[in-house]
Amino acid sequence: MAPAPAPRTPNDRLTIGQLAARTGLSVSAIRFYETRGLVAPIRNAGKQRRFLRSDIRRLSFVLIAQQIGLTIEEISALLRGLPEGRTPTPKDWEAISRSFRTTLDQRIAALTRTRETIDGCIGCGCLSLKTCRLYNPQDRIASRGAGPRFLLGDRRTPARTAR
Repeated sequence: MAPAPAPRTPNDRLTIGQLAARTGLSVSAIRFYETRGLVAPIRNAGKQRRFLRSDIRRLSFVLIAQQIGLTIEEISALLRGLPEGRTPTPKDWEAISRSFRTTLDQRIAALTRTRETIDGCIGCGCLSLKTCRLYNPQDRIASRGAGPRFLLGDRRTPARTAR
């Protein structure tokens, strides 16, 4: 059984202004993240928000995750793996980083495919480039779905030649 968290004193908690100063976020952004459930402040007797120091790390993680393109919903799902009411341990962060690393690896692979193919063809089936005659005659890639199919991971296969 895990030990009970140490009691918190009012001095252990941060005002929304202090949290904003520590994270570089605006007060309105912190309120937005609160409405999305990414942080959960405690209200004092005067109904003012008080945040745990661990919320600095939570919001820093939110900023990093947004910079690499994760949605608020994806970030929220990842943060649900962290404990409420206490500072996450290194083991807690290791668990969240494993699932986050998989998402990050997928995004890196997609960006690499984009970088390697964007000059010649974006795989959209437009038939406007010379290579489309080789990789997408009569726009046959359209049968796989809409959008830039090659960048979405579909394999290019040269057209079969008529005999």
